[in-house]
Amino acid sequence: MFKRTLIAAAIAVAYAAPAPAQDAELGRIRDEIRQMKDTYEKRIQDLEKRLSEAEAKAGKAEAAAGNAESAASKAEQTAAKAETAASSAANRTGEGAFNPAVSLILQGAYANTSQDPNRYRINGFIPSGGDVNPPKRNFGIAETELAIAANIDHYFRGVAILSVAPEGGMEAEEAYFQTLALPAGFGLKGGRFFSSVGYQNEQHQHAWDFQDAPLVYKAFLGNQLKQDGVQLKWVAPTDLLIELGGELSAGNNFPGSNRNKNGIGSGMLFANLGGDIDDSTAWRTGVSLLQAPSNSRSYTDTDVQGGAVTNTFQGNAKLIGLNGVLKWAPNGNPYYNNFKLQGEYFRLKQDGTLTYNDSAGSAVFNSVTGALQTDQSGYYLQGAWQFYPQWRVGYRYDRLNYGTVNNGIVSGGLGPVAADFPLLASYSPTRNTVMLDWSPSEFSRFRLQFASDKARLGATDNQIFLQYIYSLGAHGAHKF
Repeated sequence: MFKRTLIAAAIAVAYAAPAPAQDAELGRIRDEIRQMKDTYEKRIQDLEKRLSEAEAKAGKAEAAAGNAESAASKAEQTAAKAETAASSAANRTGEGAFNPAVSLILQGAYANTSQDPNRYRINGFIPSGGDVNPPKRNFGIAETELAIAANIDHYFRGVAILSVAPEGGMEAEEAYFQTLALPAGFGLKGGRFFSSVGYQNEQHQHAWDFQDAPLVYKAFLGNQLKQDGVQLKWVAPTDLLIELGGELSAGNNFPGSNRNKNGIGSGMLFANLGGDIDDSTAWRTGVSLLQAPSNSRSYTDTDVQGGAVTNTFQGNAKLIGLNGVLKWAPNGNPYYNNFKLQGEYFRLKQDGTLTYNDSAGSAVFNSVTGALQTDQSGYYLQGAWQFYPQWRVGYRYDRLNYGTVNNGIVSGGLGPVAADFPLLASYSPTRNTVMLDWSPSEFSRFRLQFASDKARLGATDNQIFLQYIYSLGAHGAHKF
């Protein structure tokens, strides 16, 4: 409106002015009109641009609001699903939290021995009856272990370790429960388990630093003592490790025997102490006492004429053990360099009767019974040094001391002579063993082992073993 009024006024003034002045005035008016027009057009363009930008922003805001609404809807759906899943899980027994850990141990070896493994004997000592022979010659697999473990509930944990023998057949090597919530540092274990007698006995064979057990374990524990029974253990709430415990069992294994009677078969007490000397060195020492009655524990021997003889011991056996372990690793880091020194001493006393039965042999003396008392001992000392990541070298010395063996059949002149008991001949076996192993990872190991085994009277068994060990699955940490 203002623009039209201004133009009309300018025209009226132009017609009222003289002709030359009128032309000049008209030119000025046209210029002003053009400038005004340009200015207004520019302002209109700016306003249109701002309007377009505002509309675009408004569109984005609407889209964002839509996305937010969609996200909120999805979040509500997810929350509903989570609530449903939580409710469903609450209605179950928490199977996801109690899935068992499963592991498998594969072992095998190539064995080269100068003496026949099937004729292996430890002269001077009553045979333990355990699986103490070296591996068969040539290639062969060793025991395969299948382990399953899980918390049963918040009170108990269950462990089953099944072993598959190289010849076939499966047995429960360990199958036990243990408590999780007993107060004051107490713990209870029940079922079948490796006894806490000594130090190495609790460890599974694949965790040993050498391919086989020490001689004293073979002679006094049948390679490794398993118990069917219960174990109660107490750990003191102190910086120094103080561990006390006891076991009650059926006592079916050497130095006990299958009694087939009600009541307790054997009992064992143990105590362990341990701690740190500094940031690099730790130690543990222990003592144990095992007592096991023996009911008709039999073994075969050969009489003086080469005939087969069955000897049967009945009485009581008492085993006393001492053990010590020292571990060193710079600043507690064992990856690059570490050393482990380990040793055990056992003393076995047996008191009872020995029955000599030659009915399957020459039958010179069909059945003779006399007193038998033995007091024998043995020990081993070994060291393993990891001198480079993944590489270790080790040495072990074994010795059994014959001690005293009072055979009442011989000393009482009841017929059979000392030559009719060749396994009880006075002899103290020894063995020297060296090993080198390489562990590409914590799940695999290769070991080369050489041994000079003088367990047999008058014969040295030079042994070479090349062993492999593979661990598959979730495997628990090994003991100290």
